[in-house]
Amino acid sequence: MAKPEAVEIKRRPIEMYREVLEGDFERLKAAAAHARVAFEGRTIWHVNSTAKGGGVAEILQGYLPFVSDAGVDIRWLVLKERAEFFGLTKRIHNLLHGYPGDGVGLGPDEVKLYEDVASDSASYLLEMIKPRDVVFLHDPQTAGLVPLIKQGGATVIWRCHIGADRSNSQVDTAIGFLSPYVEWADSCVFSRSSYVWTGLPEQKTQVISPAIDPFSPKNQVLDEKTVDGILKTIGISAGVATVPPEFARSDGTRGLVERSAEIHQSGPVPDDAPLIVQVSRWDLLKDHGGLMTAFGLMPEDGAAHLALVGPASGAVSDDPEGEAVFAELLEHRQRLDERVRDRIHIVNLPMDELEENAVMVNALQRRADILVQKSLAEGFGLTVAEGMWKGRPVVASAVGGINDQIVNGESGILIDDPSDFPAFAKAFETLLSDPQLSERIGRAATERITAQFLSLPRLSDYSDLIARIEGGAIASP
Repeated sequence: MAKPEAVEIKRRPIEMYREVLEGDFERLKAAAAHARVAFEGRTIWHVNSTAKGGGVAEILQGYLPFVSDAGVDIRWLVLKERAEFFGLTKRIHNLLHGYPGDGVGLGPDEVKLYEDVASDSASYLLEMIKPRDVVFLHDPQTAGLVPLIKQGGATVIWRCHIGADRSNSQVDTAIGFLSPYVEWADSCVFSRSSYVWTGLPEQKTQVISPAIDPFSPKNQVLDEKTVDGILKTIGISAGVATVPPEFARSDGTRGLVERSAEIHQSGPVPDDAPLIVQVSRWDLLKDHGGLMTAFGLMPEDGAAHLALVGPASGAVSDDPEGEAVFAELLEHRQRLDERVRDRIHIVNLPMDELEENAVMVNALQRRADILVQKSLAEGFGLTVAEGMWKGRPVVASAVGGINDQIVNGESGILIDDPSDFPAFAKAFETLLSDPQLSERIGRAATERITAQFLSLPRLSDYSDLIARIEGGAIASP
């Protein structure tokens, strides 16, 4: 096992939020000042399994720079584990969502692997973490570290970003495997109330939803010429960019989109074609095949196109299934009728430079007439919040945290049954045929994200949580 890797956190000024949050800004600025005093001389650590790709990395990238600007000593570490460990934790991930995944169980061999890796990782971490520090451990990959870090004298919070709306035998298996480690945490934070484990004491659990950074390269405002230039550079639009596709990096410096994407398509998306876009990992639970089937039920006279967008397969270290899922997706597209296949674009975005990748996603989401998240299960679904922030109508499965973001018919359209392909097709047709409805839903979507799902307010949420823990209200076993 390699030493955990430190991820650089570049400060971003809290003042950026003043105009967005208006009346709430001064309250949050006061909370930041309080946090600076409360955590003086201490470090807050976040530990997860990857710095790129997936929701946890997105959340930390959008939140930690503002905490750093508040004057808090904040650090981010990424575990560097062997492939068989991430194969095991992917299995646990699927089970927590209520799906069997690879179908292999969790027996003594899995326990030994999990604990051996946790012990090795903890030996490195405990050289850096001091007593009275605060450590956030994210998702199943880190749960085995909880008792080991806790015994070192730190305050330990386990943050679970995934879960299932309804328990089943798969969920119970995953919880049974993780509980002996998780129960040592000072507190367990879940993304929604239905994800909270029934076996945990109520006073040790907290619900805090994820949030997005509106100023990051993924969410910053882009004008039409920049969007066009980025899409032409990527290769999903025809032609050559007439202006340099520039964007603002998180540190305020100028960035430039220079890389093309690996795109499987019959030809570029016509400039006047309606475009439906789904952005997600190459994961079975994102149901790309089902989305292509639903898209194929739409009438051809509208000539809509569908883009399935994800990170370069194999580039996300903690997701060993990605390459196999991507390969199956390409085969699925090839089996489709030519008239449908020619309007489907599978876009593998380069991950060499994360902020360039993020602004590529931004441009694709802003080019879209409709954004979709056809998940079979979902922890939260940050791409939904991203699309809503950009004022796009989102059509999504009514699963997991997507239900918390979209008010059906007002700020998006929810489909109760993810396998109801005609319902998705009808929703697409309705929005494409009614621009006024799409615009109204898009405006409401932006307002909802602004009110509830922006990252800076989480600073006070987490500061309050730590204060409650250290006030003695929550006790470890």
